[in-house]
Amino acid sequence: MDKAAKYKLPHGFSLIEMLVALAVFAAMAAMAWGGLNSIAHTRADLAREEDDFRGLMRAVAALDRDLHEAVVRSVRGNYGETVPAFIGATDRVEFTRLGFANPLAELRSNLQRVRYALDGDKLDRGMYAVLDRAPGTQAQTTVLRNRVGVFRLRYLDTQQRWREVWPEPDGNAQNGTNAALPRAVEVRIQTAEYGEITRLIELVSDWPSTP
Repeated sequence: MDKAAKYKLPHGFSLIEMLVALAVFAAMAAMAWGGLNSIAHTRADLAREEDDFRGLMRAVAALDRDLHEAVVRSVRGNYGETVPAFIGATDRVEFTRLGFANPLAELRSNLQRVRYALDGDKLDRGMYAVLDRAPGTQAQTTVLRNRVGVFRLRYLDTQQRWREVWPEPDGNAQNGTNAALPRAVEVRIQTAEYGEITRLIELVSDWPSTP
C-alpha cells in the first residue's frame, strides 16, 4: 500500500465552493435583514398611528368632560360687557365650567372659562385665568389636534330644536334662553385619517346658578 495514500489528508473545500457558500449566506442574510427591517418599520408605523388615535380620543374626551361640567355663570368681557354663560357658533364654543383644579388651595373660584375653536386645521382649547376679564386678558391656548378638516357644532334648545348658534339673536333673552344652557350639543370632528366622529353630549341643565 502506498505510504502516501495511507496518510492522505481529508479533502477540504475548494475556493469555488467557499465563494458559493458565502454568496448563499449573504443572500439569506439580506433576505432576513429585509424582513426584520420591514417588521420594525411596520411596528413603528402602528405605534405612530396608535399615538395619533389616542391623541384624537383625548381631544374628544376633553371637550366631552368640559361640556358635561358647563354651568350657568355669565362673565364680564374685556370691555366690561356681559358675556352669556354659554355662547356657541358652528365652529367655536365658549362657556363656564365647574372643576377648575386648585391643588395649592388658592383663594379663587373653582369655575373656569374655556373655549374651543378651529384655527385653520388645528383644534384649539383656550382657558382664561379669571372669569371676569380685564382689557388685556387673553386665553391660554393649547392645540388639541392637528389636521382637523371639520369641526362643527349645533345646539339643542328646550323645544327640541337644533340651533346653529347659541344663544339665538332673536329675543330669547325674554324667556331666559340667553342665560340658560342648551340641552345638548352635537359635535362633529372630521380628520383625513379616521373620517368623521360624531358625539351627542347632554348637558347638566339643573346645576344651580353660581354667583
